[in-house]
Amino acid sequence: MEPVLEGLRVVELAGIGPSPHAAMLLADLGADVVRVERPGGVTELVPPDRDATLRNRRSISADLKTPDDLTQVLNLIDRADVLIESYRPGVAERLGVGPEVCTPRNPRLIYARITGWGQSGPLASYAGHDINYLALSGALNAIGRNGERPHAPLNLVADLGGGSMLAVLGILAALHARTRSGGGQVIDVAMVDGVSALLSMFWTLTENRAWFARGTNVIDGGAPFYDTYECADGTYIAVGAIEPAFYSRLLEGLGLSAAELPDQYDRDTWPEVHDRFAGIFRTRSRAAWVRVFEPLDACVTPVLSLDEVPHHPHIRARDTVIEAFGQRQPAVAPRFAGNPATRYTAPRIPGSDCRTVLREWGITS
Repeated sequence: MEPVLEGLRVVELAGIGPSPHAAMLLADLGADVVRVERPGGVTELVPPDRDATLRNRRSISADLKTPDDLTQVLNLIDRADVLIESYRPGVAERLGVGPEVCTPRNPRLIYARITGWGQSGPLASYAGHDINYLALSGALNAIGRNGERPHAPLNLVADLGGGSMLAVLGILAALHARTRSGGGQVIDVAMVDGVSALLSMFWTLTENRAWFARGTNVIDGGAPFYDTYECADGTYIAVGAIEPAFYSRLLEGLGLSAAELPDQYDRDTWPEVHDRFAGIFRTRSRAAWVRVFEPLDACVTPVLSLDEVPHHPHIRARDTVIEAFGQRQPAVAPRFAGNPATRYTAPRIPGSDCRTVLREWGITS
């Protein structure tokens, strides 16, 4: 079977963070994604031809400030289903590729604009990064230990969760709407909005007075049965035994009985119970604890480094991490039953596919 997005054409105006990740997800599922690289490229942590987030697509080089290059890119956009850009508001317009230019030329175009603050609002023209969008949305204040300063997580939350994943959702929703209306959409993907959407559960808890100070809740490390613990060898184990059945098995693995401990949800005793658990976990290595809990189904797992992840039996059995073009990387996700087709084309040297792309997309000049 063909990949699920086979035949979908996407133009990606090169950026960093959420936009290449969104383009990768679409390309992984079979879309024909062409990345338009600017002269000099964008800021990269590794060389572009070693960046796995640029896999499965081709690239051309174009200076949008040059009339001939602008015309070439507009010709690509004319033939595209989707355009992804992550410029600050107004930049695409100044470069001649804003919606007011592109959508009249291609009324079926899905034009996805990924920014931190959105296309409107007092901060729309300001710079920002993942931590800033987390801060303003309320997410950052909720992450960290009780009594300590907020902890900045990896940029999984705003850049990728609130940015690229929401962009892909918006693109697919707009494509579905196009099957009925025949027309495209301009999508305002703001990371601050996306993070806010991800906080829906925590807004509900807050509004119902069921969410408390940072680091004192069930799922933020406040509860002793939902936290990480250091083992004898300096590595860590993760515990997520929220439900009573799993908590009972956790106690079994630790050699404890419910009768010698306070009620599981007695919040006042959580620090005391946490210290007791911590003392027990420090008596054995992580590998020893894995052996203890393997038959118990207690929501207890080792905290693995990235180097360890590919060797875990479950990750290996599912090929969740694969090796392609000489480096380890996540496998294509999600998976579709009856459609095993995947591809792992190496990232390209910027601009290396110009002639091929133009020919295949029917552009002759």
